[in-house]
Amino acid sequence: MSILVTDRGFAPDDWTTPITALEDARPGHGIDLPSSTDPVELSGQLSGVTMIRVDFPSFADGRGFTIARQLRLMGYEGRLRARGHVIADQYAMARRAGFDEVEISDELAIRQPEDQWLFRADWRNHDYQARLRG
Repeated sequence: MSILVTDRGFAPDDWTTPITALEDARPGHGIDLPSSTDPVELSGQLSGVTMIRVDFPSFADGRGFTIARQLRLMGYEGRLRARGHVIADQYAMARRAGFDEVEISDELAIRQPEDQWLFRADWRNHDYQARLRG
């Protein structure tokens, strides 16, 4: 099982449409992207894709943040989900990069309970730029 983390805390996964590899994508489906994906190569292929899930194979692998940012800069407006080894300390960065939510395992949710994620949910007001404007 997995748990979604949003700005409101933990929630069950509400996605009901299949999530496939990019080459098997159909309109309305979600797609899985490995962390090695170059988003520039996806240009023109995202029409009809309503959700993209980006894999984080390790909490030390930040390529997924770059993928999310590039997808948003390319104009992708659909649902964007980080999946895998994202830790609570990275939640604000994930949201700033463009992710709407983070999918974590039940085991990680036990090690890092909801309050640790909610502590970082006010991500718009707690970045270095907000402190400089302060």
